[in-house]
Amino acid sequence: MKHAWIVAVVIAAATAALAPGALGSRSTAMGPVVKLKTKEFGPILATPRHLALYTWNREKTGKVRCTGACATAWPPLLVMKGHMIAKHVTGIMGTFGQVRRPDGRMQVTFNRRPLYTYRHDTATKILCDNVGGWFVVRVGR
Repeated sequence: MKHAWIVAVVIAAATAALAPGALGSRSTAMGPVVKLKTKEFGPILATPRHLALYTWNREKTGKVRCTGACATAWPPLLVMKGHMIAKHVTGIMGTFGQVRRPDGRMQVTFNRRPLYTYRHDTATKILCDNVGGWFVVRVGR
């Protein structure tokens, strides 16, 4: 009897954690990308761990140019093997997709622009908006 009660509590907790809105108003889940509300930039795209996502103005055509040392400083947001990216996400105006990197891996794109994080950012620090042509991806108010 005691085991059945423990199992019921675990199932209830897991269900609550997976329920829509379980993350609060801070983010809207979408596979490798969430919409995150920040004080400084307003709503932005971020990873599920709340690292800001960036685009680089040298990749306006969607062609990947950030490789080698650049990709070490600006890690690309990669598509996990066997996964597909949803084109549209509720609450985010724009289109998601993917592009093949020179090394053959697939990278997530937003409005045809490859997405990156910045190596020295944290969930509470966005360090490189408008630095060297890199911009945080804002997604409206």
